[in-house]
Amino acid sequence: MRAPGLFSDTWQCDAHGTVHPLQPVVPPSVEALGVVVHRAQVPVWMPWPLPVGWLFTGVACAGDDRSGGRATAVACSGPGPLGGPGELLLVAEELGVGLGARYAGIDGPDPGPQLGIDKPPHAKVLAAGRPTAMWQVHGAPADRAVFAGEARGLWLWAIAWPEQSGLLMYDELVLTDLREAGAEVDLLPCGALSPRILS
Repeated sequence: MRAPGLFSDTWQCDAHGTVHPLQPVVPPSVEALGVVVHRAQVPVWMPWPLPVGWLFTGVACAGDDRSGGRATAVACSGPGPLGGPGELLLVAEELGVGLGARYAGIDGPDPGPQLGIDKPPHAKVLAAGRPTAMWQVHGAPADRAVFAGEARGLWLWAIAWPEQSGLLMYDELVLTDLREAGAEVDLLPCGALSPRILS
């Protein structure tokens, strides 16, 4: 990637043209989350309330200082629905950014034909008070469950590890855009940084 310079005021990739750079991931804290929330031009989705025993374990943002955050990713970890540890990564992004696809382990910036929206949705979540259809994305690695849909005119991805943790998506998950949350965010339980958000 090439930084903005004399010939372009955006980040450039030889293969993809204009791109939004991924900002450095910092350890999870209410303060780090606040920085991303303040810069974000897209929702910062968080399961709220968090499932019992779950913790906030990281946040990432793609975008630069000029354009703000054009994609956000929030990681949560806790006990999986079938036992053992589980992780959930929620990504909101503009079309063509590719952060969700990166974490999902699929080619291309968007879910594309792997989404299968010609069939009924596989799951539904409540995103900012609105029922939101989610479809399972085919072609992802077998170690994770990947769902995608549209909320507020933007991609919403939900990636769960291990694959069995995708059962969370069938449990009427309620998502809040943290840009609209109040002081209750200050009480957010934080855990260790998820290695999934770094990969």
